[in-house]
Amino acid sequence: MDESLRILVVDDEIEIRRFLRASLSVHGYSIFEAQTGNEALQMAVNCRPDLVILDLKLPDLDGVEVTRRLRKWSQIPVIILSVRNQEQDKILALDAGADDYLTKPFGVGELLARIRVVMRRIVTPEGSATYTIGGLTIDLARHKVILNGKEITLTPTEFDLLKALAQNAGKVMTHRHLIHQVWGTVYEDEDRLLRVNIANLRRKIEANPSKPDYILTELGVGYRLNSKD
Repeated sequence: MDESLRILVVDDEIEIRRFLRASLSVHGYSIFEAQTGNEALQMAVNCRPDLVILDLKLPDLDGVEVTRRLRKWSQIPVIILSVRNQEQDKILALDAGADDYLTKPFGVGELLARIRVVMRRIVTPEGSATYTIGGLTIDLARHKVILNGKEITLTPTEFDLLKALAQNAGKVMTHRHLIHQVWGTVYEDEDRLLRVNIANLRRKIEANPSKPDYILTELGVGYRLNSKD
């Protein structure tokens, strides 16, 4: 990953901004700071950061609203960093377009790992034809899935589900987002349909479906395809 990464840190607490600047600058990242949502949106235009680290509780705009406004014109990766740890807060932020969600207090090592995962997805854009994660290869063009050298047979729905997860590897996909992407908005409340297909998919690609290595559960929120970071 390019160590000249430009990161915009958005938090109204000066102590948090100082801590993040010190922790991230030592790794060679260029840090910009904003205290409010409106200031963050303006700096996103003027400074063109590669990544935004965003608090939810800001003096003017909520971080979810900042994310929504960003997504109207930009796909800049957004990592939410917040004291709010309720599932609904995470779901709202992720559905608004955030790429990941980390709860305060947090470890710098975990934040750096989340940054690496998010930026690796940018290097491997959604249009890629093949995704390889550990021993799992998903070939979108040929509609094939190879596990440890052997082809795995999936139903069309299972393949579409795995494709959606692969194109967002390392990112939490909320239940609602996955359902919309695979089945459409008509099935918005069909969580059971999603759970059944995830369980079937795990039986086919996981060595131990009860302790999955590839498709990880974010309790109450959704699923994440392990990026093997």
